[in-house]
Amino acid sequence: MFSTPEYGHVYTYEDVYEPSEDSFLLLDALEKDSEFLLSLKPSVCLEVGSGSGIVVTFLASILGEHVHYVATDINPNACICTQETAQKNGVTVSVLNTNMIDGCRFSQDCKVDVLMFNPPYVVTPSHEISDRGISAAWAGGRHGREIMDKIFPIVPNILSENGVFYLLVLEENKPDEIRDIMSSYSLVTTTVLRRRARNENLSVLRIARR
Repeated sequence: MFSTPEYGHVYTYEDVYEPSEDSFLLLDALEKDSEFLLSLKPSVCLEVGSGSGIVVTFLASILGEHVHYVATDINPNACICTQETAQKNGVTVSVLNTNMIDGCRFSQDCKVDVLMFNPPYVVTPSHEISDRGISAAWAGGRHGREIMDKIFPIVPNILSENGVFYLLVLEENKPDEIRDIMSSYSLVTTTVLRRRARNENLSVLRIARR
């Protein structure tokens, strides 16, 4: 129903994660939830670790232009690429070169309605985690969770009352444990889609207050 954003230019950028099976699974999950997302009437949408920019751009094709789209990435080349992806597809996105949401300011009256994160989820030794280069897009440390674990305590503070958080995870990331963690913050986790991609069992979780 919604077209995949044009992203041929991504391959000209060094050290930017190219759209892959995990990226497209997240697009499919957003498309599956499109009616639900529209019903939220969101004002602010944020993608953490935007990489190529196709996810936040795709969300904009669902929700339209009357929404403030924000993307962050620790990789400056990814920020430039995200901006180009948005522009090539007629979308306006505010892009910040920062670690996760450092530098983002949210108030009681301005919180995130749709939060998205395709994190570095691959199980690696902790020392492989990097804040630069392509490894920053995939190396997740112990259980592939060392990066995503840092955002979990932040989520309940930045989500709006009806806000929703879409998180892509690998089976090795222990999604049942993630459910328990989010439940401790009074957030409910639902699996939107599952897919096996080569040797990876991937899922997209939808996390919300109810």
